[in-house]
Amino acid sequence: MEGDQPPLAAELTTPSLKKAHTPTLHEDANTVVIAVVITLVFLTLLTVLVVIIVYLYRNKGSYLTYEQPAAETDVSVQMEDAPSKEKEEYFI
Repeated sequence: MEGDQPPLAAELTTPSLKKAHTPTLHEDANTVVIAVVITLVFLTLLTVLVVIIVYLYRNKGSYLTYEQPAAETDVSVQMEDAPSKEKEEYFI
């Protein structure tokens, strides 16, 4: 039994207990760059959305019409409906 060697540590451990692959510094930097780019794109889209909403809210209903105001329209309609006392002409 003197010649027996102890079993290797790799044979005794399960796959979940084996040393996990740790990313290198270069891989960590790539992950950080990707996260920053995604965050900036999200913030840009959010900012554009807020600007559009504020613009639409402030300009709601602000358009020009060339119609007469409601008070003057009622007066002109009443005058047209009133019978005139002038002589009316009929064409046959």
